[in-house]
Amino acid sequence: MRNSANAFLLGAFLAIFLAFSCDNTSGEDPNLVKEGFFDISELAGNWEATQAQFSVSTVSVDIVEDGGRVTMTVQTSGGFTLTLNPVDRPAYTVSGEMFWEKWEGTYYFAIVWDDYPDDWDTYGHTWDGATLTLNGGADTGEYDFDNDGVAESCTLHFDFVRI
Repeated sequence: MRNSANAFLLGAFLAIFLAFSCDNTSGEDPNLVKEGFFDISELAGNWEATQAQFSVSTVSVDIVEDGGRVTMTVQTSGGFTLTLNPVDRPAYTVSGEMFWEKWEGTYYFAIVWDDYPDDWDTYGHTWDGATLTLNGGADTGEYDFDNDGVAESCTLHFDFVRI
């Protein structure tokens, strides 16, 4: 009798544990806040950069100003793919997820890059429904300034218009 009671308690405990651990069926990280100053889903769609600037120390490169192109596709979840096509090298893509980092009662626009899934950065931003700007601080971006195959840590500034 005692073994069957223990087996029942163990089974009940496992059922409760599984119910709570399987609660997130969407596959998204429940810590990524989607509602801040605006819903991240409002960014869904296609974007083209009018400025895509990378800077470190006194060196600065603007892919668009130099004749290249930068586009971004954003999903309603905040997941995005950024395609950079500089004039002096082959096009490449990077991806990540945009979300709101809630800290001390306010929200900060943040990005976790797929290449660095355990790290995220906050970005200054403006958003008016048709244009989006992102301004990163030190070490919020990477760019291969001398085209030697090694990306250097830098700041970034992007201005996008919806297309």
